[in-house]
Amino acid sequence: MATLTIKNIPDAVVRRLKAQAARNRRSLNSEVIDVLASTGQPTPIDVEALLARARALRPIPATARLTPRQLKTWKNAGRL
Repeated sequence: MATLTIKNIPDAVVRRLKAQAARNRRSLNSEVIDVLASTGQPTPIDVEALLARARALRPIPATARLTPRQLKTWKNAGRL
């Protein structure tokens, strides 16, 4: 395993990390490793919730009648 030295960490950051480590019943070192490891991980996205938010922001008018053929034509427009 590698060793990493971080200098000039603000006191407020160290206090927050120590408090977080205590809440999670970990050492400060283990807490920092966990924070660094989780930072590189992608956040899972709830696709259905995202779509519901988008639909709530931009509802499709009842008068809009789009066919799959129209959508395909519009998607392919300009793709030569």
